[in-house]
Amino acid sequence: MKKLLFLSVLLIAISASARDKDFHIYLCLGQSNMEGNAKFEPQDTCNISNRFLLMSAVDCPELNRVKGHWYRAVPPLCRCHTGLTPADYFGRTLVNNLPEKIRIGIVHVAIGGCRIELFDKDNYQSYVDSSPEWLKNMVKEYDGNPYARLVEMARLAQKDGVIKGILLHQGESNTGDPDWPDKVKLVYENLLSDLHLKAKNVPLLAGEVVNADQNGKCASMNAIIDTLPRTIPTAHIIPSAGCPAAKDSLHFTAQGYRMLGTRYAIQMLKLLGIDKSDDKNLLDFAYPDANQQKLIRKED
Repeated sequence: MKKLLFLSVLLIAISASARDKDFHIYLCLGQSNMEGNAKFEPQDTCNISNRFLLMSAVDCPELNRVKGHWYRAVPPLCRCHTGLTPADYFGRTLVNNLPEKIRIGIVHVAIGGCRIELFDKDNYQSYVDSSPEWLKNMVKEYDGNPYARLVEMARLAQKDGVIKGILLHQGESNTGDPDWPDKVKLVYENLLSDLHLKAKNVPLLAGEVVNADQNGKCASMNAIIDTLPRTIPTAHIIPSAGCPAAKDSLHFTAQGYRMLGTRYAIQMLKLLGIDKSDDKNLLDFAYPDANQQKLIRKED
């Protein structure tokens, strides 16, 4: 019995030592704006650092990707035929502003058009059962349970590195739902529990939907999204004001995703103790409006 206990402790110690504390992993989840609606362009597929990696959450033979393996984070990051996401420029911005020894890994699971209820691990099935066929077909790509796939991939990723944060972009399908913050809290706390994480070490970064200044059809949801830190003290809101929207007024353009992803990164860098409020080039890219930059500096 003592030998078995010793071996168990030894295996745990070996596993822990194998993890690279300088490999920072971020979980990304949500609906279509996290999934990536805009087509990526040549500038989005070049000059991507070998320090920015993606763990594929699905098999993509045409991209030579196998589920559960790491690859350089060249878009698409979500599934085989999705587009540019906030995660693309989140990761690119982090590696450009962190020490050379730091690598960034993304675990990405998102379903266009879904409500946050899809990620409720105890009640997701009733939501899926009542969903249209097009959504069911996307869910099938995650073997019918996107939350479980996210956790499965995250556990694999934890063998290699350390989860440092969770990125959420969801809300359009829950527009006007006053219980949305509590539903997000449930998902967040389930992830923390299932992955043995502590909230103080793993902040939640939640992005606003297309803003009213871009005639966003769901812009009213931002008032609810902005209250999330009252329900989750470790949540931080990523503003969408000024991020260009597509003609449907629901999704961002490729430039909008670049800007929004960079804003996610600026917030995460701040949480890591790296203040970029004086980086004019970075702020000019993420917040072209000088008045927005003043607000960011004031918050800092």
